Amino acid sequence: MKLLLIEDDASMQAALQRALGRRGMEVVACTDGRRALAQWSAAQPDVVVLDLSLPGLDGLQVLDQARTQGLKTPVLILTARGTVGDRIIGLNLGADDYLPKPFDLDELEARLRALSRRQPASDPSLDAKSGASPVMVGGLRYEKESGAIYHQGLVLELSPRELALMQALIVKPGHAVSKERLFELVFPGETEVQYEAVEVVVYRLRKKLVHTGVTLVTLRGLGYLLKVDA
Repeated sequence: MKLLLIEDDASMQAALQRALGRRGMEVVACTDGRRALAQWSAAQPDVVVLDLSLPGLDGLQVLDQARTQGLKTPVLILTARGTVGDRIIGLNLGADDYLPKPFDLDELEARLRALSRRQPASDPSLDAKSGASPVMVGGLRYEKESGAIYHQGLVLELSPRELALMQALIVKPGHAVSKERLFELVFPGETEVQYEAVEVVVYRLRKKLVHTGVTLVTLRGLGYLLKVDA
């Protein structure tokens, strides 16, 4: 696994590089928020570990600019700023996981490996070769073999968690999927995350579905479903 570590604390950075390196990860480190974006593009990491308190640019600013630029790498925020407000802001800006300091190294490794496994494939040529029939819902096309979702011929820009939620809903258009089931699919094995985190992913996803001909609907007490616009 290639890991980009954006952390300005020298001792923390060195300790994580050693510890994660021993566990088979290739760790590239960056200490400055302004340099982090260029390093992110150059390193092509599997997962980004992002501290929030950075010089140059704050970690949340780095995350916001990265997502605006189309960098879709899964991001785990690792910070001493563990308030609920910071967590919600980070998730709304496109973070995929959040682990407050101090943390357990085994838990960090497990979360990083879970994020790396959740990255979507997006090569449409694989679907053409497989011959699998795509799922068409409104203006969206879901290619089951690659896992990618398209709108007007282009891959819909989704984070790994947004994609996992969409994949669960798009195969059952018009049918509700419970929040509990979506939580299992979007946050597998993450016992520290609350069920309300699904609502954050739904909120972000709704904004990305505007003008696709599909609406993500909440059914109180039942869950969520995809509805084709009239």
